[in-house]
Amino acid sequence: MEKGKQEDNKKNKQDMAGKQINNEKGKQTNSKRKKNSALYWILLVLLFTVFAGCLIYLVKYFWESKKSEDKVDELRELVIIDETDGMHQPSIGTASDAPKDTFEEVDGKMILSKFVNLYKRNNDFMGWLTIEGTVIDYPVMQSMYDEEYYLRRDFDKEYSYAGTLFIDTSCNVEKPSDNIVIYGHHMNTGKMFHELEEYDEEDYYEKHKFITFDTIYGSGKYEVIAAYRTQIYDEDYTGFKYYEFFDARDSVEFENYISNSKSLTPYNIEASAKYGDSLITLSTCAYHTENGRFVVVARKME
Repeated sequence: MEKGKQEDNKKNKQDMAGKQINNEKGKQTNSKRKKNSALYWILLVLLFTVFAGCLIYLVKYFWESKKSEDKVDELRELVIIDETDGMHQPSIGTASDAPKDTFEEVDGKMILSKFVNLYKRNNDFMGWLTIEGTVIDYPVMQSMYDEEYYLRRDFDKEYSYAGTLFIDTSCNVEKPSDNIVIYGHHMNTGKMFHELEEYDEEDYYEKHKFITFDTIYGSGKYEVIAAYRTQIYDEDYTGFKYYEFFDARDSVEFENYISNSKSLTPYNIEASAKYGDSLITLSTCAYHTENGRFVVVARKME
């Protein structure tokens, strides 16, 4: 009897120990489940927060771009165009085919008549750039006190993510520099200078050889002579830097700029420029390398 009781007690103790172990395992499992559940919800909240942040950014990005384009549409209405002007339809012939410019005096300065309204609204306005058959059809600004002033500002100096096309402060528009460098954003919405990168393809160049850049001082038709990828280099770099050429000291410096630009162009462009010609260089960001840029060079047609 005693032996049987002892065995029963032993068995009961083992059962109780087993239950305790099972309870402990259950508690540990539940604790792990709770921890995993908490981690799951934390990750879910983080993912939702990131998604919401990205969505808000994209909505804001496209909304800002739309606001910018609406402002440009408004500005176009202020350009005084007569029936012979054809500002937004660049001639593919010679500049001599264009009608004669007319001017009006504004604050002691003679301004191209069609731009008087825009100049009165903001005297940082320097001209209008158009590439026929593209979305590139924008006003161009120049602040002599802060080169990148219009990087994130619209025509009316209000914040704008898209900014406005602007000219390097080292350039003179009134007494034209040999080269006028114009910067613009590479907008993912396809606006501003986004389409410049299409010049990487010869077929695109063939369809868009000509650029109109009418300044407040006179009309201008330009022919593309180079289009290429490059980058902004360190200060100690001694090679070709397109963004440092404005006025040539002599014919050699001018010809070096042309030859370097053409050598970087991935296809052959017969049109070229000679010392004494006026150039414009359009520049936007590109993403083939760190601080990458895409550049289009065009010469003014006689």
